[in-house]
Amino acid sequence: MKFFAQWSLVCFLATTAVFAQGPAGRQSFQTRCSGCHGQDGNGGEHGPTILGWVQRTPANADIEAFLKKGVPLRGMPAFGKLPDAEMNSLVAFLKIMANPQARRGRRGMMAKLSLDLKTGGKIEGVALGQAAGAVQLRTDDGKIHLLRKDGEKYREVTSQSDWPSMHGRLDGNRHSTMTQINAANVKQLSLKWVYPVPDSGKLQGTPQVYEGIMYMPHTNTVVALDAGTGARLWSFSRPPTDGLQGNARSIGNNRSVTVAGDRVFLQLDTAKLVALNRFTGDVLWETTMADWKQNYNATGSLLAIEDLIVAGTAGGEEGVRGFLAAYDQKTGKEVWRFWTVPAKGEKGSETWDGIDIEHGGATTWLTGAYDAASKTVYWTTGNAGPDFNGDNRKGDNLYTCSVLALDLRTGKLKWHFQFTPHDEWDWDATEPVLLVDRDWEGQPRKLLIQANRNGFMYVLDRTNGKMLSAKPMVKKLTWAKGIAPDGRPIMNANQVPTPAGTVVCPAVEGAANFFSTSYIPASGLFYVNTLERCALYTKNTTPPWTAGRSYQGGGGRRAEGDVAQKFLRAFDVATGKMAWELPQEGRGESWTGTLTTDGGLVFFGEDNGVFSAADAKAGKRLWSFPFTEELHTSPMTYLFDNQQYVAIAVGSQVYSFGLGK
Repeated sequence: MKFFAQWSLVCFLATTAVFAQGPAGRQSFQTRCSGCHGQDGNGGEHGPTILGWVQRTPANADIEAFLKKGVPLRGMPAFGKLPDAEMNSLVAFLKIMANPQARRGRRGMMAKLSLDLKTGGKIEGVALGQAAGAVQLRTDDGKIHLLRKDGEKYREVTSQSDWPSMHGRLDGNRHSTMTQINAANVKQLSLKWVYPVPDSGKLQGTPQVYEGIMYMPHTNTVVALDAGTGARLWSFSRPPTDGLQGNARSIGNNRSVTVAGDRVFLQLDTAKLVALNRFTGDVLWETTMADWKQNYNATGSLLAIEDLIVAGTAGGEEGVRGFLAAYDQKTGKEVWRFWTVPAKGEKGSETWDGIDIEHGGATTWLTGAYDAASKTVYWTTGNAGPDFNGDNRKGDNLYTCSVLALDLRTGKLKWHFQFTPHDEWDWDATEPVLLVDRDWEGQPRKLLIQANRNGFMYVLDRTNGKMLSAKPMVKKLTWAKGIAPDGRPIMNANQVPTPAGTVVCPAVEGAANFFSTSYIPASGLFYVNTLERCALYTKNTTPPWTAGRSYQGGGGRRAEGDVAQKFLRAFDVATGKMAWELPQEGRGESWTGTLTTDGGLVFFGEDNGVFSAADAKAGKRLWSFPFTEELHTSPMTYLFDNQQYVAIAVGSQVYSFGLGK
């Protein structure tokens, strides 16, 4: 995908040449590139934004070489016969316009609008978009104002309910108190707008909304949209990294940004953390979390908490040593770091008997949760490495497959709970954790709830990590008889991977996974999309760890004769009993979660590509919208201009639904 940003560069050269120093550059822009990438290089009908790649390609020779070669298979012609003088003018102009100060200067050269406001006075700025009575205006202070025509004047609009992080709330519960869309009127839900995300692949991210602007992430990219119309405001993008190991190399595999104040925080696939101006997309700072050449990568595991950004990385299948770190929001400076695999001699290292402590995994690749009252960060960890073969890491392997309770200010460990000791099934504990305050056995308790990949639904006391309940949430569960009162699994015999293969349930994908779960306080019901599937687990000899290669000791594939099926299930948290279930059609291959509201609804993706809403109490389907591809993201909701919307990314597009025509 290196060609993506480079190809984008081509039209950007022409695009930015509108403002070039002389007629040659301007003419090149008009005749060669403006039709691809738009008039400002931020993307057009046939091509994406290329500003980010320009910043990262400082050598004129590299730019020229790419222009001469082109990417004919993707519609970009070769410019090998371009006269030297014209080539030089385009490259020189590109270097000027790649400078953020130059871009700001360019904005100042654009024509301004002056609009009368309904509240009195005028507002003046550069129009980022103008269609169907909606205007997106950037004023001289760099801020974006979303305007709607009201008679002969305009009124400013924004969101009344924001969604600034992956799950929308610091407690991890993908639940909204909104009631505008409810069980009585959900049948009137209709599609309001669609935005196709350029070069995004299959999206896995959740849109975030903050003060009227929606931020949609994918690999090394953020696109800012008017949350009421889907009109693009700006985009930031860098090309996917060549030679990267791990899940982050898949296009579209960034699952979240997080927003705080005037900044959007994004993780790049190379395990870098970036702060962007949320009105312009300009880079404010950039911090390297870990060396991607040592197999680290990132897929969007970050959360803005007070004045910090808490973030983790991926790479558990590539033999990295996991960690969680906190960074100053203003500067990007690291404040603390907690290693999830202890070094030899440190507390916890006694749970690793063998050489694999050096590359033990326990990565922190999904967003955690935060309890403001106790200043505690709750974050989950991934599998032990190497996957499927624990011969060289005998013991429990702390702190893999665990939830950690860490002090926000120091990063010190308060307590931990390990769901799957000595993991040999790739059962990361990186599923969402929900922080819930409710009565438990007649006493008020502060709880943590998780639908774990290993097939059990856990309820913990989040003040001390004590397990209160662990109940099966799937029927295909063979690896353990149950969970003992001390939290340890009661193992069944012959349920570990072998060279010949062993059938174990759940499958590698888990009974649940990273997709969202939710809880309704009024009913006490917990909602999760579950997978009934078994797998044939095998193990093999693991070669020595090498940078640039995966570090797996086996694998899991579909068990012969096993029929996979997904179910939406509602569980009573107090008893662990299933209240109802909705079976789904499909092959058990979707990766989509739930959203609940005080309107009495649970929104969820079905295995056959249908986006649905069900009555949260009875489990009856009330509304559905069919898509033509599998769902790999989870829904969210927001209130914009006093209208409730429900949004979800499907394939390479963002869809937003609301009531009425």
